[in-house]
Amino acid sequence: MKKLLGIAGLLLVIAMITTVLSYDEGSGNYTFLSAYNLENLLRRLGMFGVLSIAAAFVIVTGGIDLSIGSVVCVAGCVLPWLLGTCGVPAWLALPLVLLLCATIGLWHGFLVVGLRLQPFVVTLCGLLLYRGLMRNFTGDQTMGFGDADSGLRWLATGKIPITDGFGLPVPLCVLIVVAIVTGVLWQRTVWGRHLFALGRNEEAARFAGVPTGRLTVLAYVACSLLAGLGGCLFVLDVNSAQASSFGSFYELYAIAGAVLGGVALRGGEGFVIGVVLGAALMQLLSNTINLVADSNQLEFAVVGAVILMGAAFDELLQRWLRFRGARRRS
Repeated sequence: MKKLLGIAGLLLVIAMITTVLSYDEGSGNYTFLSAYNLENLLRRLGMFGVLSIAAAFVIVTGGIDLSIGSVVCVAGCVLPWLLGTCGVPAWLALPLVLLLCATIGLWHGFLVVGLRLQPFVVTLCGLLLYRGLMRNFTGDQTMGFGDADSGLRWLATGKIPITDGFGLPVPLCVLIVVAIVTGVLWQRTVWGRHLFALGRNEEAARFAGVPTGRLTVLAYVACSLLAGLGGCLFVLDVNSAQASSFGSFYELYAIAGAVLGGVALRGGEGFVIGVVLGAALMQLLSNTINLVADSNQLEFAVVGAVILMGAAFDELLQRWLRFRGARRRS
């Protein structure tokens, strides 16, 4: 709980600083508080937040998924192909894309559990493999929806009116639904408790009768499924995708949001609300850089620094807890 309060407080402080620094003397307005900027910020939070929850599913088991950005690329290229080129109806195209992405997660789980390969190796190879396949599949051409009016774009570009001039972006609503379902699974089901037990100590969980192999596979399936959902939202937002760049480095944003939100890289610890706050902080930092520095050149540096600080803080916290426990026992 202290971690969540700390993240929420940091989020509030940065938002206040950004508001002050974004003051435009010409118009007399605070650019950060404009309806356009807030809607765009919340829309990006919705899409990147889904990816952070996807990464968290695997991280809490003690694993890692570096292929999230490439799975986003797969969804971003296949969905326009199905709708625009093949003429598949929207009600069928979206489930097919999600099924394809879930199959990728099933493949990852098989390699990690069945062949005992390291998750880092499996997903790093997946990062390269899926993007390479999509580049060959599309011929490095931009995949767009053409004249196909899928009706799905509302999921990414739509908004629910709240006040005059401001609406709640639909991707944020999608994130809320995903977060609620994930929170119930993690905190209110036996499956969720076993998932965290697996992350804390896989051997002990196995001896306790927890189906660790099955849980690991399901975690990778959930991760790729949500990454595919995020990819669909992204391509519906920008209306096109190019395999060479679409979704690049998105796995870093996803992991950074999860780690910043209190999900321990060693596994076995994390809260959904923390992941959402971590993703929000990442998007707020990106927005602050764009508004204050009028450039996004420092964005990757910020992502790297966040992951490093999150890992360092988690390690120092664990050392302090072990030290305090040892003193109590003595």
